[in-house]
Amino acid sequence: MNRNYTEDPEHDYGPSRTQQRRDALAILAFANQLMELPPSKLARLNLPEDVQREIDNTRRITAHIARKRQLAFLAKVMRRHGEDAFADARAALGENRERQRQETAAMHRLEATRERLLNDEGDSALGELIAQHPSVDRQHLRSLIRQARTERDGNKPPRAFREIFQLLKDLAAQDSEDDPA
Repeated sequence: MNRNYTEDPEHDYGPSRTQQRRDALAILAFANQLMELPPSKLARLNLPEDVQREIDNTRRITAHIARKRQLAFLAKVMRRHGEDAFADARAALGENRERQRQETAAMHRLEATRERLLNDEGDSALGELIAQHPSVDRQHLRSLIRQARTERDGNKPPRAFREIFQLLKDLAAQDSEDDPA
């Protein structure tokens, strides 16, 4: 009789305990992502009824520890269904996250452009912006930049600062309409 299980290459012992724990934690994280979705988006994901019911139950709980315990139970219910039941939901969440990441990056680029316009290198940044968008109202943009600098230096509400961002956002939207690819 062989007591050393590792020497038996014919027997499949399944995933290790470490792998089982990783899988359980991944499902728990996925359950948490589902909990954070608004109900309108959650309804479109086509989840099993019992999972949807447990998500609703978990949302009603406000106490921290009780909510954590209920979230763990939700993950347990989700493990009963297997991966195929949640493939569409995972794909939708992945696409949503990628789109959010792209929108955030675009917003950061606009903010960086606005900062360049307001800093000492504003003339070169303004020249680049005008070269990219020849239809932009140069006089209005220069006026907004002067107002924003005055607001910043005078500790006033950032009205022109916001207007510059909105103008840059509109220009970026025009670019995306002109070049859909």
